[in-house]
Amino acid sequence: MAEWTIRALMEWTEKHFQEKGIDSPRLETQLLLSHALKCKKPELYTRWDEVVAEDSRGRFRDLIKRRLEGCPIQYLIGYREFFLLEFEVTPAVLIPRPETELLVAETLKRIKDLAHPRLLDIGTGSGCIAIAIARRHKTAEVIATDISAEALEVAHRNAAKHGMDKRIRLLHGDLFAPVAGQRFDIIVSNPPYVSQAEWARLPSHVRNHEPKVALEAGPEGFAVYDRLIPAVAAHLGPGGHLLLEIGANQEEQLRQLIGRQSELTLGPTHRDDQLLPRVVTALRTHG
Repeated sequence: MAEWTIRALMEWTEKHFQEKGIDSPRLETQLLLSHALKCKKPELYTRWDEVVAEDSRGRFRDLIKRRLEGCPIQYLIGYREFFLLEFEVTPAVLIPRPETELLVAETLKRIKDLAHPRLLDIGTGSGCIAIAIARRHKTAEVIATDISAEALEVAHRNAAKHGMDKRIRLLHGDLFAPVAGQRFDIIVSNPPYVSQAEWARLPSHVRNHEPKVALEAGPEGFAVYDRLIPAVAAHLGPGGHLLLEIGANQEEQLRQLIGRQSELTLGPTHRDDQLLPRVVTALRTHG
């Protein structure tokens, strides 16, 4: 029998993934094999004819099996890239989505001219939003909260990995509870906003593996918004900004909810690369 070289493993697995309907069979093969071999992707090609040891093949077989069972590849390899940074992800946190980068980009636009902005990230999960902002704005004071202690453990590791553990305060608690009485220049959040009906229709790899507490938010997807938005004005300084990620069909209802808050003035809604409404903004009125 031919020996299992890196080349042979890659060619066999790519073909197998393709037959099983994996969207990016070559990329996923590279990611899983480099993870099993504990090397970088480019090394696979410099070690093309190397025979892979049995223990490494065993790790690779297990990764293939779990991937075909539906486990997201980001949990298998343990990281996801977001805003050009690599973040650890585990089943305790939502896998960062590319569309959430819009929330970061719009936040950075609003604080770029502020010398020492105070920023609050509610429901930080892996910490990707808070860390990406702190990395780009060197003097921002960033506080991030989450109701999940397990998620905060991941966020702590990510903050340390990117040298932000001294600049970001990570606090455990629900919404504004950990920062009661404090005011900020900007509040950002990517809260749970999937309705119960939408949750039931999500792909199985999401429903079976990603944390429901980070996604599902009651019958209409507004269980968190309904508590968060009325409390915003008390925690924003005059002229402060609110930026919220939303579901594609939630813009009108969310803008109505914000519009009922007398101390908030609606700002523009920003659309993602698919031209779907993604980030709703508001301004705290002066006074």
